[in-house]
Amino acid sequence: MAGTARLRPVDLARAAGVSAQQIRNYEASGVLPPASRTDSGYRVFTEPHRGALLAYRALSDGHGPHAAQAIMHAVHDGDLPLALALVDEGHAALHEQRRSLRETAAALEAVAGQDPGAYRMTRSGMRIGEVAAHVGVRTSALRVWEEAGLLTPGRDPATGYRRYGAREIRDARLVAMLRRSRYPLPRIVDVLDGLRRTGSTDALRAAVAQRREELDRRARAMLEGAARLHAYTDGAGQGQGRPG
Repeated sequence: MAGTARLRPVDLARAAGVSAQQIRNYEASGVLPPASRTDSGYRVFTEPHRGALLAYRALSDGHGPHAAQAIMHAVHDGDLPLALALVDEGHAALHEQRRSLRETAAALEAVAGQDPGAYRMTRSGMRIGEVAAHVGVRTSALRVWEEAGLLTPGRDPATGYRRYGAREIRDARLVAMLRRSRYPLPRIVDVLDGLRRTGSTDALRAAVAQRREELDRRARAMLEGAARLHAYTDGAGQGQGRPG
């Protein structure tokens, strides 16, 4: 193992901004390579452990903790090709999210600018099953959106069944698109409120821009993770074995 300077759990904890117990947990889970022990049983960490820790933390910011752990496990099992393949999968997924966001942004603008009166339907409107099929979601999703204040369908006075008018159908399409791009419900509420109140798509554009910034942040984190991983594997960190 390269690097002879001894580091305590607290030294690694300070380097990563976590607790000393978290460092012990990382070693036990295989995120860090096994630490040697003193005669009295204390863990002894070295610079490669610091490198592994910083690599994992950076990878976790970009790829998520589960994927970052899988990457580090592959490295410590001596399977660098698998680790690199997992990194590639993360970048491919991010690229797909960017492509989806571009398509969603264009579709949202088109739907938001559409005249609700353009929808053809009976005077009483669509029932929940028809709207679900039209939008491409389950009826349970429409009920959840209604509870969150995103949709306010009317009721058939004779049967009590939900009836969705043209504006509700448009809003359901908008919500479905935003949910597919992983927007949380509270943010969608703000978007729809602005659209209903003013007819402006500014809130919609702001939501798309915020999502784009989130993807940019992840991309930068992935770059840092790749750099940290390269520094770690290019040293004497890989192939040290993972506890069984």
